[in-house]
Amino acid sequence: MSTHEALGGRILTKPFLFLSMVFLISCIFIFQRFYYGMGEVSNLNGGFAWGIWVVYDVVVGTAFACGGYALALAVYVFNKGQYHPLMRPAILASLLGYALGGFGAFFDMGRFWQFYEIFLPWNWNFNSVMLEVGLCVATYILILTLEFAPALLEKLGLKNLQKTLNKMLFFFIALGVLLPTMHQSSLGSLLIAMGHKVHPLWQTLYMQPLLALLTALIMGFSIVIFEASASSVGFRRKSESALLSGLGKIIIGLLSVFIIVRMAVLIIQGKLALIFSGDFGSVMFILEMALFMMPLFILLSPTNRNRGSQLLIAAVCMLFAGTLYRFNAFLLTFNPGPGYSYFPSAAEIMITLGIVALELMAYLIVVKTLPVLHREEHA
Repeated sequence: MSTHEALGGRILTKPFLFLSMVFLISCIFIFQRFYYGMGEVSNLNGGFAWGIWVVYDVVVGTAFACGGYALALAVYVFNKGQYHPLMRPAILASLLGYALGGFGAFFDMGRFWQFYEIFLPWNWNFNSVMLEVGLCVATYILILTLEFAPALLEKLGLKNLQKTLNKMLFFFIALGVLLPTMHQSSLGSLLIAMGHKVHPLWQTLYMQPLLALLTALIMGFSIVIFEASASSVGFRRKSESALLSGLGKIIIGLLSVFIIVRMAVLIIQGKLALIFSGDFGSVMFILEMALFMMPLFILLSPTNRNRGSQLLIAAVCMLFAGTLYRFNAFLLTFNPGPGYSYFPSAAEIMITLGIVALELMAYLIVVKTLPVLHREEHA
């Protein structure tokens, strides 16, 4: 008997129809971007080579999609098998997040019709940090597809093919741990490459890869808690607080390491006084660190870790903190030089919202039609 089940129920609900409207509106701007060019809908310029599309879809969106990566480390590397019921929903969310992150990257490509060039080794630019990120993301999407394939094979009744794939999953899982480790740390390396353009409070030089990886793991575990809590409420399922409380203990360690490393680097580099300078960067830094520290205080209490509402508050704080950390470093405090400024146009914002709406619609369709969620025990 399968340990997973399809949720069932109507797909064309009011929330789904609302998301459909958002996506259809965004399609108007998507058409304008690809037909008339990026300049028709975007406020990008010579100083800001990327804007909300890259920062949200690639930098932040892939961190949101690290739930499968974080759980794979916990379940398969550290042998925490009790979290296995959370794997399929996490892998699905990771697959959709990375796939739509890759899709969103097309909007930022000046010559999007030449995207295939990244798969031709003789055209690779080995001096580019983004080469490794692009190759890892593309490969990881394929790996996530194979990791999620058993759910589809189970639905189709292809048991023999499912058994064959299950025997090879250990190899794909190993790659599924390696690839996010590589490209998430490389996003930190990209900040090193940007040098003085990155605000001093976020330019931590050789600690950037570690901090990028830590925030990805923090956001990965947080999105698992958020998804499980949202599923319990939205789909009227049994609460999984007892299972999620264990993730809270893991997050405490990750948050502690992140905060200690972040502050230690600023002290060693003599940048501590910048926190209290009163400018925009210092205000954003204080807000960001407050969002990181608040869930730490919540999760340190065993009582709070066993309460679904407190776990959800902590998860939301960490998701906002990780998002703000990456937005601050890559966009909000980014300084390309005098004469340049950037604020996303309405079309850029609408296209981003359309991608988010498409991801949510795809998630709803899949969990209602395929055995993704863990089967509940019924009396």
